[in-house]
Amino acid sequence: MSLYLNLIQIIVSITLIVIILLQVKGETGGSVFGGGAGVARTRRGLERTLFNVTIALSVIFLVMSFLNAFLAVRS
Repeated sequence: MSLYLNLIQIIVSITLIVIILLQVKGETGGSVFGGGAGVARTRRGLERTLFNVTIALSVIFLVMSFLNAFLAVRS
């Protein structure tokens, strides 16, 4: 069981990294690393979907981490 949870968590983390990198595709190099002042605007279309998927994957990753830690302490 723990092996499957670890594999799922690895897949979720890699997917989360890829989606976060896709969100920064329109940014310049300096603003990716914290430089530059951004302009606030609303998210639309694919950008909103990527944002929502990022939140969902983050929650899934957090729950999986707690579940793995709980199972590690229990065994």
